Amino acid sequence: MYKILKKEGRAKRAQLETVHGTIQTPVFMNVATVAAIKGGVSTEDLEQINNQVVLANTYHLHLRPGDDVIYKMGGLHKFMGCNKPILTDSGGFQVFSLAQNRRIKEEGVYFRSHIDGHKLFMGPEESMRIQSHIASTIAMAFDECPSARADHDYVKASVDRTTRWLKRCQNEMNRLNGLENTINKHQLLFGINQGAIFDDLRIEHAKVISDMNLDGYAVGGLAVGESHEEMYHVLEQVVPYLPEDKPTYLMGVGTPANILEGVERGIDFFDCVYPSRNGRHGHLYTNRGHINLMNAKYELDDRPIEEGCQCPACKRYSRSYIRHLLKSGEMLGMRLCVLHNLYFYNTMMLEIRLALEEGRFAQYKKAKLDGMMEYDSITSGTKYDIAKGWKKG
Repeated sequence: MYKILKKEGRAKRAQLETVHGTIQTPVFMNVATVAAIKGGVSTEDLEQINNQVVLANTYHLHLRPGDDVIYKMGGLHKFMGCNKPILTDSGGFQVFSLAQNRRIKEEGVYFRSHIDGHKLFMGPEESMRIQSHIASTIAMAFDECPSARADHDYVKASVDRTTRWLKRCQNEMNRLNGLENTINKHQLLFGINQGAIFDDLRIEHAKVISDMNLDGYAVGGLAVGESHEEMYHVLEQVVPYLPEDKPTYLMGVGTPANILEGVERGIDFFDCVYPSRNGRHGHLYTNRGHINLMNAKYELDDRPIEEGCQCPACKRYSRSYIRHLLKSGEMLGMRLCVLHNLYFYNTMMLEIRLALEEGRFAQYKKAKLDGMMEYDSITSGTKYDIAKGWKKG
C-alpha cells in the first residue's frame, strides 16, 4: 500500500508498504546489477549507510548465475543475504542497448549474449518469469527503450508495442503470483512510461497505462541522450497524468541535482550508477562540491573526505590515506570511496524527506544546490558542475 504523508507542490513525502518492509520515499536505490555493488560493498555495508532498496538486473542475473540457480537458493533476498526490498529492472534497457545484436518482434526480442554471443530471446512473459524466479519485491515491466532522438513515427510504434507488452506482463505476473511454488506471491509490478521527448506520445501513454491499475509507474527512456532541460520538461508533462496515489520512479537518474529536480516534479524512486562508478575512480560527492581524490593536492591532506560525515570512510580515514590506496590499486580505496558516495546519496534522501515533512523543501533544495556548486579541477581547464556533470571551463 502506498500512502502520501505530506506534499509541497508536486513533491511528495510518502511510504510504500511491501512484503519485505516499508520504503520511505523519496528514495535512492543502490545499484547492485549482479546482486552486488561494484567496489567490494557488501549487503552488511549497505545496512550501515541508510540503504532502503537495492536494484538488481534481470538480464544480467539471467545470464549469471542464472535465475534457476537463484530460485533454487530460495530467491535473491536469501541468495545475497538482504532483508530489505529489492527492485529488479526488466532487462529491457540492456537488451535494447545491444542495437547491433537484436531483432524486435511482436513476441519479444531476439538477441545475443554480451558475454559469449549465444542466441537468446526475451519477451514480456519471459521477463516476468525470470523476475518471479528471482523473487524480487518489485518487478519492472518489459518495454522498449527507444532513443531520445528517434523520429516520431518510430517512437509511436514502439510505445504502442510497449503498451501491448505491458498488458502481457500484467497477465503473466497475476498468473505467476497465484502459483503454489512461487517464492514471492506478493511481487509488485511497475509499468514504464515511454515516448522519447514527444509530449503527445508521453502524455497519451501515461493516460493509457494509468488505467491499468498497476502497483507503480516509472518514467523510462530518459538520461539516454536528451538534455537535462528536456528531461525536466518531460517530467513536468507526464507526472500529472500518472496516478498520484501510486509511486513514481525516474529510471537511471542521476546526479544530486537531477534527484532534487525530480523530487520537485513528483518523483518517489531514483537509481543511478554514478555514486559507485565515480567512487571507484576517486570522484567524490560532498556538500561543498565534487572532489577528485587523485589530485596531488590531497597527498598530505589529513582531513576526512568531508568534515562531519558519518560514513565508514570519513569516520576513520584521511584523504591522504585513501588517495594512497587508490594510487596503489588497492580495492580498499575503491570500497571506501563507494561507501562515502552511497552514504552521501542516501543521507541526502533522508534530508529531503525531513525537509518535506517540515514544509521547507524549496529552501532545502536551493541551499543544497548552492552549497554543491563549487569546483575542483581534475585536469587543466576542466570543471565539475554537480548539476550537469563534467564540462570544459
